[in-house]
Amino acid sequence: MTFISLLGLLAAGITTAAYLPQAYLTITTRSTRSLSLPTYLLLFAGTVLWVGYGVCIHDWPVIVANGVTALLAGVILVLKLGEPAREG
Repeated sequence: MTFISLLGLLAAGITTAAYLPQAYLTITTRSTRSLSLPTYLLLFAGTVLWVGYGVCIHDWPVIVANGVTALLAGVILVLKLGEPAREG
């Protein structure tokens, strides 16, 4: 494995791991009131596009890291869309 591949794997692992605490908290509490809907729409769309890019260039670190993040962002997005709107 080349240095560049290791660098990509490390970057992918760190950015995906950085997202895990927020995803865990949101999924376990089912509370998305403090989260921005536009942010999660953009995050989900962007990571899905990154997965497509990774598939096109056959780059597993890009595919796996963004696939995991897209999955977690998608779950949070579904929770956000299903949460009742605030009153007042």
